Amino acid sequence: MTNAGDTTAGELRSGKGHKDENFPVASKIIHPRHRALILAFYNFVRTADDVADHALLNDQTKLEQLDILEAELLGKGDSQPEAVTLREALAERGLSPRHAQDVLTAFRMDVTKKRYDTWDDVIHYCSYSAMPVGRFMLDVHGEDRATWVASDALCAALQINNHLQDCGKDYRDLDRVYVPLDALAEAGASVEMLGADRASPQLLQCLQALARRTELLLGESRALSTEVKDTRLGLEISVIDMFADKIVNLLKVRDPLSERVHLSKQQMLGYALSAMACGLFRRVTGQASTVRHVSGGA
Repeated sequence: MTNAGDTTAGELRSGKGHKDENFPVASKIIHPRHRALILAFYNFVRTADDVADHALLNDQTKLEQLDILEAELLGKGDSQPEAVTLREALAERGLSPRHAQDVLTAFRMDVTKKRYDTWDDVIHYCSYSAMPVGRFMLDVHGEDRATWVASDALCAALQINNHLQDCGKDYRDLDRVYVPLDALAEAGASVEMLGADRASPQLLQCLQALARRTELLLGESRALSTEVKDTRLGLEISVIDMFADKIVNLLKVRDPLSERVHLSKQQMLGYALSAMACGLFRRVTGQASTVRHVSGGA
């Protein structure tokens, strides 16, 4: 068993990087002056996430590692490169570490909380795990905080998409269930059904109902890409929005325990080009993003 003092958090990384995510991270759409800071934030968050999910660390050690990351983010030490790099990048831009600290709260919840009773409980988790990421991006670009409302909805939808995509793996590997227990009960499903190779009719009913509810969240975020002032950021949001739509459409009709509910790299490239073209057209013409991408396939 690894102890917190034996290694740095970065040495516990899973190997997953920013190019492996379901959404663009500091892509070439974003202005180059912002990319280093965004990647510093991503590397800090990814490191903390991998600590919380690490198979060989006990819960106490995970929490100690997360505490060390936060302490060094706030200037109390220099042993964690990811924390130091983000601290210096934030200081250079005069930005607060608050959003990174909020995400650490979510990872502590991952260690200590394995079940969520209601949809509202899951949204509360998203308010720490996902919403701060969007708020950070908006702050980096100097956007008005009025944009936080739509951003929060988009980020929560992205997070819940991910929960539904990985519901079987999260249960089997981590005994972690983000599917609300009341939603399972209402459909006549159980937590244990998440461990099967194929979803039962009851579980599939529950998961697809949650996907439809997530689609409503995406509807609440539809104006974000045109609300932001920064054109590059707006185009990036258009891409993320389209990816989220395509994934939620898969989740509405497929079984995440037995069928593919992720986008391929080729699909992501094609959708990104389409989203940027549509996003640019909306910005040039002043049209709000009011039409959702409703195709049911990938």
